Amino acid sequence: MSTDPTLTDANSSSVDHTVYKSQSTSANNSQTSSNLDPEQASSVGHYQPSTKYQAKRKSDNSSADLIQKGSGLQVVIGMGQSGLATANYLAKRGYSVAVTDGNAAPKLANQLNPSIEIRAFGEIDAELLLQAERIIISPGVALTTPAVAQAKQAGIAIVSDIQLFKEACSAPIVAITGSNAKSTVTTLLGLMAKDAGINVGVGGNIGVPALSLLEDEQLGENMELAVLELSSFQLETVTNLGAKVATVLNMSPDHLDRHGDMLGYHQAKHRIFQGAKSIVVNRDDALSRPLIADNTPRLSIGSNAPDLGEYGLITEGDGSLYLAKGTEKLIAADKLKVKGKHNLVNALAALALGELAGIDVESMLQTLQEFSGLPHRCQFVDNVAGIDYFNDSKGTNVGSTLAAILGLGSVYSSQSNGKTKLMLILGGEGKGQDFSELAPLINKYVSQVLLIGKDGQLIAEHLQQADLSDDVQLHHYQTLDQAMDKAQQLLTSSLSQVAAVLLSPACASLDQYSNYNERGEHFCQLVTDLKS
Repeated sequence: MSTDPTLTDANSSSVDHTVYKSQSTSANNSQTSSNLDPEQASSVGHYQPSTKYQAKRKSDNSSADLIQKGSGLQVVIGMGQSGLATANYLAKRGYSVAVTDGNAAPKLANQLNPSIEIRAFGEIDAELLLQAERIIISPGVALTTPAVAQAKQAGIAIVSDIQLFKEACSAPIVAITGSNAKSTVTTLLGLMAKDAGINVGVGGNIGVPALSLLEDEQLGENMELAVLELSSFQLETVTNLGAKVATVLNMSPDHLDRHGDMLGYHQAKHRIFQGAKSIVVNRDDALSRPLIADNTPRLSIGSNAPDLGEYGLITEGDGSLYLAKGTEKLIAADKLKVKGKHNLVNALAALALGELAGIDVESMLQTLQEFSGLPHRCQFVDNVAGIDYFNDSKGTNVGSTLAAILGLGSVYSSQSNGKTKLMLILGGEGKGQDFSELAPLINKYVSQVLLIGKDGQLIAEHLQQADLSDDVQLHHYQTLDQAMDKAQQLLTSSLSQVAAVLLSPACASLDQYSNYNERGEHFCQLVTDLKS
């Protein structure tokens, strides 16, 4: 996914000007494809600043007009997975397509449809955007990017690939967003649908571009249900999604550097409810409740005992816990492979979404018993020298880390062997969050906090300002390697109360890693190395 680019001067060496050229530019000032490598040279296109954007085909089809649909130029911004899928999807359907990316050499550019000859790489090209009939923006590019903002001000339509999917997909859509757990719920619901014999497509923000589902030979027109994980970045350009079922699982501060404040973040998330035929709301989180008509069919989920017809948790007198609908106990919590109350609520969300989507409940319960969770989401890694290690690298915001601390902390705090506390690894790129909210649960369940990465010091300041207990020790390191090395010294201390080490950074990973997966895999490898 492309990062938000910084516009550079037209003569900057970081910009690949030879990918396109203005036909009005003088020969003395223009560059040719001679400076390109063979792969780049084969994709050279030309544009002329005008109200109608045109490009030249290769010599074998030079007379063909790229504008075949009568709807004008479609400009795709960002050459990540979703941008690539979008560009190829449009090109396959005969649209005139141009692509632009702030990266001078996007890794996926060589997978573009050969008919896409206009390729402006090295900056987001403002002049190109102004020639567009419609702009399809990738999630990693902010609407505030100067070239994008200029195009928007000029009245050019800006949408995401999700809008295109919605317009083309005939199957009902289950739309899932939230600050946390959306990948878990999306994956689980997709498995439930598949096991129930439904031809289901699962995609969106989960790693499979939504438009790719329409191109899949086994799905395509035969798709009976689409389950989409959607980010706030994708939703901010979606209008009237019209999902069969929609939900905001939860809301906690995240991506405030992109949306400005919680109001902006909330507004982006809640666009998922536009045109929804039914909804699922989280009773535990008031911010998940949409402001839509009361007569819209809905189910609620929560960690408490449910009212009649709703989903929740029932605790018996002996302490046993059950997933329930109303007074009906559906399944005992100890029959599930996933642990922690937050995972039980995720399971309830999948059941409620599935019911409204028309999936058989008994079939869903069977799938639920076999579901072991997703990698990097409070994933048990190993036990080394009596210490459990958990990888929650997907915990990239405060809300997610709060859930992990509570979920695991409540388990270990009841042990009678004196090992009742967590060692917590925090840090990375903070995204403008307030980390003070972590302090109460850290005081209750954590004895050691290892701080790493770009915003480790900022996290420490927030915790200390929030009356962090004197019983909690803070340690500062730059890298995960350093933290894990120091952790072994702390764990072997006779005074250590630590039963488990939890990597749940509450931060993005981009200060040191390409993504949270890489960070989580590094942690798992470091744990494995402890046994050698």
